[in-house]
Amino acid sequence: MLATPAGAAAPLGTVPTGAAGSAAQYPNYAPTPPMGWNDWSYYQCGINEQVILSNARALVSSGLAAKGYNTVTTDDCWMSQSRDSSGRLVADPVKFPHGMDYVGAKIHALGLKFGIYEDAGTYTCGGYPGSMNHWQQDTDLFAAWGVDYVKLDGCNVPTAAGKSDEQSYHEAYAAMGQAMLNTGRPMVYSVSAPAYFQDQPAWHTVIGWSAQVGNLWREGADTALGQESAAAKWNAITYNYGYNSGLADLQSPGRWNDPDFLLAGDSGLTHDEIQSQMSLWAVMAAPLISSTDVGHLSDDALSVLGNEDVIAVDQDALGLQGRIVQQGSGYDVLSKPLANGDRAVALFNSSDSAQTITTTAAAAGLAPGSSVLLKDLTTKTVTQTTGTISADVPPHATVLYRVSAGRGHKVQPATAITWHDVSTAGAHNTYQVSLTDHGSDGLSDTRLSVTAPQGWTVSPATTRLDHVQPGGTATATVTLTAPEAAPGTTISAITATADYRAGAAGSGSVSGQQTVTSVVPYPTLADAFNNVGITQESNPAPGGFDSTGDSYSADALAKAGATPGSTVSAGALSFTWPSVAAGTPDNVAASGEAITLAGQGTSLAFLGSETGTTSAPVTVTYTDGTTSTGQLGFPNWCCTPVTAYGAQTVITTDHRNTPSGPANYGISYRVFSNTVPLTAGKTVKSVTLPNQPAIHLFALSITP
Repeated sequence: MLATPAGAAAPLGTVPTGAAGSAAQYPNYAPTPPMGWNDWSYYQCGINEQVILSNARALVSSGLAAKGYNTVTTDDCWMSQSRDSSGRLVADPVKFPHGMDYVGAKIHALGLKFGIYEDAGTYTCGGYPGSMNHWQQDTDLFAAWGVDYVKLDGCNVPTAAGKSDEQSYHEAYAAMGQAMLNTGRPMVYSVSAPAYFQDQPAWHTVIGWSAQVGNLWREGADTALGQESAAAKWNAITYNYGYNSGLADLQSPGRWNDPDFLLAGDSGLTHDEIQSQMSLWAVMAAPLISSTDVGHLSDDALSVLGNEDVIAVDQDALGLQGRIVQQGSGYDVLSKPLANGDRAVALFNSSDSAQTITTTAAAAGLAPGSSVLLKDLTTKTVTQTTGTISADVPPHATVLYRVSAGRGHKVQPATAITWHDVSTAGAHNTYQVSLTDHGSDGLSDTRLSVTAPQGWTVSPATTRLDHVQPGGTATATVTLTAPEAAPGTTISAITATADYRAGAAGSGSVSGQQTVTSVVPYPTLADAFNNVGITQESNPAPGGFDSTGDSYSADALAKAGATPGSTVSAGALSFTWPSVAAGTPDNVAASGEAITLAGQGTSLAFLGSETGTTSAPVTVTYTDGTTSTGQLGFPNWCCTPVTAYGAQTVITTDHRNTPSGPANYGISYRVFSNTVPLTAGKTVKSVTLPNQPAIHLFALSITP
């Protein structure tokens, strides 16, 4: 092969032999999905030598390293702003005073592997020197530092003359891969190119050649950052799952689809949510790369990340990505073949309410008609079924089974609880609770008990059920009475537990939830304010309008005519600016709140902005019980076309506040108006805001 001499710059479009356009593949340096830690999601640019090495030591002391989390990767912002006089990359002398070779040596001394970030473009996403035209020079340097893993991002990749964007990315990534091979040091190669082509026709093509030039590839949007809201994190997990789950045909053993970092340990996420991500990533044979503060992980997060049965599914030697084998309203069932003939089966409830998810061993890929053992990889419980796989799954939760053909001696039968709402006009909150036996042993001495949060009443709280035959079902009817709820959304989990005897297997039990959601409208929008979007320049710390603590400047808003309690207008629309002090909650980060509102008109007008680029439905409820819906969105407060979603600019300021003070002078930070139509002649009773926290609302009004 022809190799670019060490230190020389290969121009874009000059691809070494054996790279793009040839049949050669990058060596299989990742026979199982990579595992480890990366700083980006939790720390972003707030990294230094201490952060990296303290997390490396925590991987070892926590026991996670021994379970496979063995690669420590330093992401963007580790470099100085420019190369040295010889064109070499230089570590930031303040953040990394001893250099990256020192960091690598310390990581290796812990028995771990050393990963590093670069970019295929002229600059990294953070504005630091990229590897474009420095392929061999940079990889020689990485090899000298003992790098074991290279993550190559795709910001600022120029389009070569006469080439398409896709061809230019292909040539850049292939050139970097060949340069790494030329060093003679095995380095796992993480490719980010597909993420820059998501939703474009070339996306699948880019993933195809990514499997040639590298070992794993990021296909889509970055996951949420550590400081973002719980809702934003869960939305990121489900979004990344959504695009990755359909890519099994593009993955092969040793070549891995990468839906981005694990967020276990991040604030806001529930146990069920982090367990879901871990389980789904394992079934999808995804890289397990944590991005959090490992030294401060809770016992709960450690148990999820360190679950050896779940890790074994991810690291299975067969190396196949699981596939969706069944879907329904708010749920997916995935099945992954395992090397010993077992299947990993995930029952994923993506909805906001508990539900019973049922599939079959045959649908999961096992031979029909045989007895099957189910091992719940979270609870470690083993049960036996004649072919039905079923569980009551809480909202946002995933039940992950290892499923194997055969029978066990004195193994409990698989059972499941199911709730059915049988309420009528005269009997609200009435449910039929069912217990089903999916095993070959019948159930006797069966008792069903229902428990609810404090303030609820359950009638009856305990019921004796009939003998349940194999494959049969017994039911009880219960009525729930909720306490008076405060304004807002209250979610209550009601749990039914059945205790029974199952022949020679002895005593057993099973539980299942019902989710009861109560939405009580807030008296006014101001009563629902939950976000600080405006701060004084002398005290910007309370700000939290976006994920990094930035906010509108109260001083700049005042210059634009927006002071507490003032009237702001846009054409025929008129609003009252929030009458609250800077540094206190002044807007609603919309997440489905209901607001009391009265009046008639042609449209419902909103004053707000976005920290994203999205729209979501608004529901208007009228006094006669009918509803109407409309789609609401705003442009981003600073960085998108100002007419997006049909919005109008109402307020423009020339800078914003950051946590360290006013900044970004010369950039416009705006507030917009937008409307949704109302049904003519009907009187509004309440409005339910979008379930999208990126949409921020300062005021609303009815337009005559």
